[in-house]
Order: sequence, then C-alpha cells, then structure tokens
Amino acid sequence: MRIDALSAEDPSARLQAALAVGTNPEPGYLETLMQRCAIEPDFFVRDMLTWALTRLPADITVPRLRAELRSDRAQARSQALHTLSKIGDGTAWPSITRSLLRDPEDEVARSAWRAAVILVPETETKGLAAELAAQLGRGDRAVHRSLSRALAALGEVIEPVLREAMTHADPAVRAHARATEVLRHDPEAGFDAILDEAKRIVALGP
Repeated sequence: MRIDALSAEDPSARLQAALAVGTNPEPGYLETLMQRCAIEPDFFVRDMLTWALTRLPADITVPRLRAELRSDRAQARSQALHTLSKIGDGTAWPSITRSLLRDPEDEVARSAWRAAVILVPETETKGLAAELAAQLGRGDRAVHRSLSRALAALGEVIEPVLREAMTHADPAVRAHARATEVLRHDPEAGFDAILDEAKRIVALGP
C-alpha cells in the first residue's frame, strides 16, 4: 500500500488507501492521516480516515488530535473532535474548550458537543449542561437536532437548565428547550415533529 494514494484523485482509491492504512496500522502514518483529515472532501473517506486513526496507539494519537483542535482550519478541528469522540479517551476532556463548544462554524460546534458528552467527567456534567443550554435556538434544524441530542445524552442534569430556557424571552429558545425535554424522555421520537409541536405550543402561549 502506498500512503500517497490517500491523495489520489479518485475518492474510491482514497477510501481503499485509508482502509489499508487502518488494516495495517503504523505509527509513522499518523501525520499523513492528520493532514488528510484536514482537507479530505469526501465524507466516507473522512470516516475511514477517522477509523484508521483509532487503530493507532492512543498515547500518540490523542496528543496529536488535541493539538489539532487549535488549527485555523475548521475541518481540521471538526475531524479531530470527531476522532477523539470515537477514541473516547477522557484525558482529552480539558481540550474541549468553551471556544470549541461555541465555535462559529456549526460543524465544529456540533462535533464538539458530541465529543463533550462522551468525554465529560461526571463532576463536570452540570457545567457542560449549562454551556450547551446557553446555545439553545442556535442555527438550523440540523444544528437544533445535534444540540438537543447532546443535551439529552447528559440525562437528568439538564432539567434545571431546560426549565430556565423554557422561560426565555426568545420563542425559538423556548421551543428548542421544549423539544429537547420531549426528546430526553423519548429518544426514538422524530425530532422535526417534536420541534414543530413545541413551536406551536410556544406560539399559542399559556
């Protein structure tokens, strides 16, 4: 397997190259994988690159991923967060900063939310719940859905922050909080239908 196939023009060739790297993991491939994650345009190839990174020893991969969180490139930050969530090494928690959780790039923020709920120590869950709830109402439906699922994954600790959000001056925040509360009790429910119902309830008022 030639490592330079990761930059081939054909995405299928890049996918096969990433599969080969993960099947035969070598620590020497780390930097090339990291560099490719930052620029790879194909979702499926990026996912395979993440898998290949999880196959390398965590003691070399996690520090490099943590450093990547400071990259100026949004995709680099997002992919590093995604990979850290897959590895699940709690030592990475201190790198999930407030600036990442509030990143102006939605994809980075969404990746940060998912990573945070996996890596957060139990003693920090209340603080994380408050930080996530402060962003209720942000973005489009996809962003709403990601934030609600992240909050719901934290469990009962989110109840106080949701109650407070349900009295917010912004109706979008109130509706998003209501939808999140329903999702917490019924994780299999369709989020779009939940959100639409919450918006109707908010619009009708008490």
